[in-house]
Amino acid sequence: MPATVTTEPGTAAGRSWGERLLTLAARARAIVGDALGVVRHRVELLRRHPEATAHSAEDRARATATAATPNRRVARVLSGVVAGLMAAASATGLWWAGLYRDPAPVVALLRGYDLVALLVAVPVLVGALVRACRGSARAELLAACALAYAVYHYAIYVFGTAFNALFLVHVALLGLAAVALVLALRSLDARGLAARFGPRTPVRWASGLLAFLAVALGGMWTYYALRFAATDAPPAESKLVLPMSAVHLGYALDLLLLVPGYATASVLLWRRAPWGYVLAIVLLGSGVGSQLDYMTALPFQVAAGVPGATALDPAEPFIATAMLAGAAALLAGLRPTAALAADPAHTAAQP
Repeated sequence: MPATVTTEPGTAAGRSWGERLLTLAARARAIVGDALGVVRHRVELLRRHPEATAHSAEDRARATATAATPNRRVARVLSGVVAGLMAAASATGLWWAGLYRDPAPVVALLRGYDLVALLVAVPVLVGALVRACRGSARAELLAACALAYAVYHYAIYVFGTAFNALFLVHVALLGLAAVALVLALRSLDARGLAARFGPRTPVRWASGLLAFLAVALGGMWTYYALRFAATDAPPAESKLVLPMSAVHLGYALDLLLLVPGYATASVLLWRRAPWGYVLAIVLLGSGVGSQLDYMTALPFQVAAGVPGATALDPAEPFIATAMLAGAAALLAGLRPTAALAADPAHTAAQP
């Protein structure tokens, strides 16, 4: 029989395994030491040569722009499709009297919304896309405003109306606008845009306006919802005459989308965080479109003979004007790149 070889502690084989472990540990220490040495060398290089920081920032900006290019191209293509479909769907809704199969107040509301989308949202989106292709940062933000408006606008058509011949078109518009908006926002250089806002930009005023909108809108809908839970009194819906299902959808969209969005944008803008500028402009700009929807739906309900309808809500023109002024003031504060480079204060603040 062949002899069986056993290894006892302290034998040559045992010592070889121990030596291997020690060798591996030594190699690991060497690798960690080399990595720390590289880090220390880099920190020392940046300390002695500050201009290296500027070069690395330029490299990061260039890399960010390169990575954002595919997102921007896809967002623009989808935005063009959204503009075309929105124009066709809105024109059809205005021309085809029997398209919408909802109660008369909802039909009048949708036709008013169609008019705003056709005459305001589509031209703004198309014009913004044309200017954005020429390198305008303001136009990119305006296009994002139009897309955000389309998301809220067609959420009402998809979730708040009965089946109609354009159901699939409305679903496509909602989905395409949402995807285009996400890609458009991802393609923005928020840090670069924030650096271009001048010191006189009314940041605090716009932040306060967003905070007021969040508190007022959230407070109203929360109060009416709690009152309904306690007393069974129907929740209110401003001056529009709507069935309870439409009121329910309005509450849900505002509390889920607008109130958190306004609050977040207000806090970020107050702290002058880069995304605070972007969110504030997008929410205020898209909010102007939603206010126009509301103000246009009121006379459409009156013209349709809806009982109890009124042609004007006295508070809405002031709210729409404040939102328009806030978005316009922020966009006006966005300085061109050439003016930014010539600003001594901005140049001195660079590394």
